[in-house]
Amino acid sequence: MTGWIRGFNFAVLVLLGLSYFYQVVYVFIRWFIRTKDFGAARARRYAVVISARNESAVIGELLESIRKQDYPQELLDVYVVADNCTDNTAQVARNHRAVVFERSDRVQVGKGYALNYLFAQIETMTGIEAYDGYLVLDADNVLDEDYMKEMNKVFAEGYPVVTSYRNSKNYGSNWISAGYALWFLRESKYLNGARMQCGTSCAISGTGFLMSDKVVRANNGWKHHLLTEDIEFSVDNVIRGMVIGYCEKAVLYDEQPVNFRESWYQRLRWTKGFYQVFGKYGGELVRSAVREHSFSGYDMLMTVAPATLLTLLTLLGNGMFALAGVLAGRPAWTGMTLAAMGGNLLGIYLSLFFFGLVTTVSEWRQIHCGAGKKLFYMFTFPVFIFTYIPIAVAALFQKVTWIPIRHNIVKSVSQIRG
Repeated sequence: MTGWIRGFNFAVLVLLGLSYFYQVVYVFIRWFIRTKDFGAARARRYAVVISARNESAVIGELLESIRKQDYPQELLDVYVVADNCTDNTAQVARNHRAVVFERSDRVQVGKGYALNYLFAQIETMTGIEAYDGYLVLDADNVLDEDYMKEMNKVFAEGYPVVTSYRNSKNYGSNWISAGYALWFLRESKYLNGARMQCGTSCAISGTGFLMSDKVVRANNGWKHHLLTEDIEFSVDNVIRGMVIGYCEKAVLYDEQPVNFRESWYQRLRWTKGFYQVFGKYGGELVRSAVREHSFSGYDMLMTVAPATLLTLLTLLGNGMFALAGVLAGRPAWTGMTLAAMGGNLLGIYLSLFFFGLVTTVSEWRQIHCGAGKKLFYMFTFPVFIFTYIPIAVAALFQKVTWIPIRHNIVKSVSQIRG
């Protein structure tokens, strides 16, 4: 039995290492390889598209940040779909000179359907080809004043889709908001940033991405309607050979949940959505990685693969070995198994702490809260990620629907920076 215990845990360690070690390599790529600078480019015409549901508290600040862009305002048009709103989101958006469409549909619920409706309205008004590209934002975002200028530089290099650097309005609120924010900072810096340097495809993350009119037209608007429409969009395009770019100098800020209940339901939807994407596209990603030797395919496969379930299966497997030790009266088996479980959890905690540490250090100036909180939240970051384990289990069995998250933090970029 001791051989089985050692073999099981060694196999898990090897599987995790082979699957995700490349993300450690990404860190060193960012440390030691200089990033490319993008020069000035001809200003193109863009439409900013925003799906908003009961966002009257925050959407005005976003629209103000768009109007303050260091970019020709005559080349920026803003469209808002007030989606199933029961407040005055539509009026607030109109007061800030946005073109607003109101949508009421209790059957096709979610951001993907709202975006598709909005693109259909734009097609009727001006035609999709009236704009060079479409910037997708969430209503709680605010933008650095150079955001559009920097995105335009990367877009001009020929990338059909460009994603941006995602920061937080409320990093310092508590360990929950910091957990989200640190994950997104790490994703921007050490995943998309490294992918961009390696010439492989990046992935969009819900908001802050620019896509060409050709992409919108090829998709006949917005065709992705799984619970995580952003990662579905990324995976679908990578499978078709598209390379998504990344603009590190284009910074947006968004609001993170601070309430665990709201966080639970949001991440439950995300997890269920990742299962859906894995179920729909997993086979194609495997073929892309194996047959076509596509590193982007492998990278996206590891992105959507349910890694938290592997951790759970590790705990369950060791739990069964421990129970067998108790029933057989062999305390040595139980002790070895419990030690292995503790070692596995410690190893996962330390690997997550490593990513949190390097991200906190490198992005220290981008994290807008006190030094003490920055240091403390490095230690709570792995705990936040561990809470995905019960969420991963619940998502397997629970029916999940799209539930909006409340946003009420109204801050300008200057207020966020302090």
